[in-house]
Amino acid sequence: MKGIILAGGLGSRLYPLTYATNKHLLPIYDRPMVFYPIQTLVNAGITEIMIVVGGPHAGHFMGVLKNGVELGIKHLEFAFQDTVDHNKKKIEGGISHALSLCENFADNSSVAVILGDNTTDTDMSGAVKNFKDGAMIFLKKVSDPNRYGVPVFDGNHKISSIEEKPREPKSDYAVTGLYLYDNTVFSRIKTLKPSSRGELEITDLNNSYIKDGKLAWTELSGFWTDAGTYDSLFVANEYWAKKHL
Repeated sequence: MKGIILAGGLGSRLYPLTYATNKHLLPIYDRPMVFYPIQTLVNAGITEIMIVVGGPHAGHFMGVLKNGVELGIKHLEFAFQDTVDHNKKKIEGGISHALSLCENFADNSSVAVILGDNTTDTDMSGAVKNFKDGAMIFLKKVSDPNRYGVPVFDGNHKISSIEEKPREPKSDYAVTGLYLYDNTVFSRIKTLKPSSRGELEITDLNNSYIKDGKLAWTELSGFWTDAGTYDSLFVANEYWAKKHL
């Protein structure tokens, strides 16, 4: 299985911090943010990794990561996600669009995908080892599910759909930014339509697997947070500082 880290975007929710560099290179205690998703993949035995970057500071990744050997990466590649036009406005194309740029890298293999602002100490090696086909998503109970994709469960506790940032969440689970996909993922992305904000949404991709009865889920163990807001950036720094001390 190959690994993909999605680390594009402008990080506008963290202005003015991200005027200086890419969000995913901001410090989480004693290391750049992107080191954490890299370590999650490497700890699961995934050492061929592509990082999708974007925005005006994309070149900063090269100086920080070099060839990735010091982090346990055996093969490291980069892809650049450019902006797209939507209603005469330049925007990022969405998570599924970023993932689509990795088709040649994946080379028909399954992929483990993690968002570059996700920090976790979970061990996903078992899920990676046992993965066969379809998709697997990792859920976590949170106090603010309306910030995320939220699963809707049927009577058998299977996911019947995922709602993106609902005003009234139907569960207190969030879809975290960790996903396992089989090699049909890229053909599925090609069938997606842009959302109202002009993006190819990861929720729509996951719902395509649900429609075909091909999506499984597991509850993520251990610590997890994204670090895309001031509050969650603080939470991540506080946790990892205590863990490393």
